Amino acid sequence: MLAIIKRELASYFKTNIGFVVLAIFDLFAGLFFYAVCLNGNTGNLTYVFSDMFIILLFVIPILTMRLFSEEKRQKTDQALLTSPISLSRIVFGKFISAVTVLALCMTVFIMFAIVVSVIAGAQWAVILCNMLGFLLLGSALISIGLFISSLTESQVIAAIGSLAAGLIIYLMQAITTILPISSLANLLNKISFSSHYENFTLGILSLADVVFFVTVTFTFLFFTVRLLERKRWK
Repeated sequence: MLAIIKRELASYFKTNIGFVVLAIFDLFAGLFFYAVCLNGNTGNLTYVFSDMFIILLFVIPILTMRLFSEEKRQKTDQALLTSPISLSRIVFGKFISAVTVLALCMTVFIMFAIVVSVIAGAQWAVILCNMLGFLLLGSALISIGLFISSLTESQVIAAIGSLAAGLIIYLMQAITTILPISSLANLLNKISFSSHYENFTLGILSLADVVFFVTVTFTFLFFTVRLLERKRWK
């Protein structure tokens, strides 16, 4: 699995995808930090993390679109499917490589926290809670994007599919407010990423929210492994 991780990480930066993701992420994070904290004269990073949710929806498809789609396009997926490495290790290796790039992007939040602590004093417990929630949210979205990438050999379709899924997830909480059926609205609210992520942004560390994102992540990784196993036997 380590070989898969090294290979994917090297590919991210050889193709400049990693640098593009870092640039986009840090640019918008910097703009939000300036607008909310520096211009607003506050040490509260909550709104920065909340606003970065929408940026994450556009960044994740860039990270995940090529993970399996490129393998299928170049016909190297057959080599992976017939390799002695288990499919679960291949999937986890690709997943961890994408999460690693996301974690690199998130280092900018540490810089923001240091600046805020010097200027106004930072609430490190709240900031760390926000970072944990953001990483869990990103990991769940990456697992979904990874699954979508395994469905097609087109990177464009994989990216659009992942973006569409992300937007539906983002708007799910808003949709619950207009649904006439209360039971359906309650169900959607329970599986809404926004409602679970909101607690992290408020500095509330809830086991239920952690379990929710971990469950979503492993569910879609399991789906990806099962899909590849089906292709292997065909």
